[in-house]
Amino acid sequence: MGEPDDAAIWRLDKDRVLIATTDFFTPVVDDPYDYGAISAANSLSDIYAMGGSPFLALNIAALPPDLPPEVSSEILRGGAEKAKEAGVVIAGGHTIQDKEPKYGLICLGFAHPDLIMTKTAANPGEALVLTKPLGFGVTTTAIKNQKATPKHIQEVVIWMKRLNQKASELAQGFGVKAATDITGFSLLGHAWEMAAASGVGLSIQWDMIPFISSAKEYASMYSFPGGTFDNKLFFEDHVQFSKSLTEEEKLLLFDPQTSGGLLFTVDRNQLDNLMFKAEKMGQPVWVIGEVVEGNQITVQ
Repeated sequence: MGEPDDAAIWRLDKDRVLIATTDFFTPVVDDPYDYGAISAANSLSDIYAMGGSPFLALNIAALPPDLPPEVSSEILRGGAEKAKEAGVVIAGGHTIQDKEPKYGLICLGFAHPDLIMTKTAANPGEALVLTKPLGFGVTTTAIKNQKATPKHIQEVVIWMKRLNQKASELAQGFGVKAATDITGFSLLGHAWEMAAASGVGLSIQWDMIPFISSAKEYASMYSFPGGTFDNKLFFEDHVQFSKSLTEEEKLLLFDPQTSGGLLFTVDRNQLDNLMFKAEKMGQPVWVIGEVVEGNQITVQ
C-alpha cells in the first residue's frame, strides 16, 4: 500500500491479497503466559485491521541466556495458544539472545480485494467506532511500578488478550472501508493517521470514550509510559481540545495502547444494525464521534 497502513498487501489474483505484518515488544505484564498471549494478539491485530484472516505465523523471540526455561516456554505457550484460538498455525520462527525478553510474531493473512480496510477511506458524515476501551498503557506502567492492584491487572490483561477477530468480521459485514487498530501511537495518533490519509477531520466526544476502570486513577498518579509524551509532541498540533479537559484527561488520549481495539468508520444509516449485530456477537462497540470536513481532530 502507498499510504502508512497497518500491514503490507500483495495481490495474488483477482480474489485474494496476501497481508504481511510483524510486531514484538518487551513484557508489559509479569506473567509470562499472559505476556506471550498479549503479544500474539497484538501481532495478529494488524491483519484484522486490514480486513484479513490470518493463517500462518512465525515466532520472533529475543531471550536472556539466564532466563529459566520454564519462563521461556510459558511465553511461547501463551503465543501458541492465542494463535490457535485465531485459527493460525505457528510454523517455527527464530530466537536470539538479548538482555531483556522480547517476543512477537510475523503474521500472514488473506483477504478479498473488495473487503480490504485501509486508513484512506473515511468519509464525512460517517460514525467513528471503537471496539476496546483505553487506558492500557497507563495501567501496564502502574504494573511495572508495582502500583497496580490485582483487580486492575486482571482487567487490563483480559482486554489485551482479546483478539480483534470479531471486531473485524463485524466491520466487514457492514461494508466498512476505513479502519486501523489502536496501538503505540495512541487513540489520537492513529486517529490522526486515518484522518490525514483520508483528507478529513474527526470530531470526538470525550464523554463517549470508554476507559478501563483503572485508567483515570493511574492517570491522576501520572503513571504514563514515556511514549505518551512522545505521542503528545508528535500529534497535539493536529488536535483541538475542549478547554474543560484536564491535562491528565488529554494525556489519556495520547496513551500508547498494547493490543488495543479497532477504530473504524461506518455509514450512519448502518449504525443501528451494526450495534444490534455487535450485541448478538458479544463484540463491544462504542460510538465516540464522527468524520467531518476539515483537517484536524476536535475533542469536545
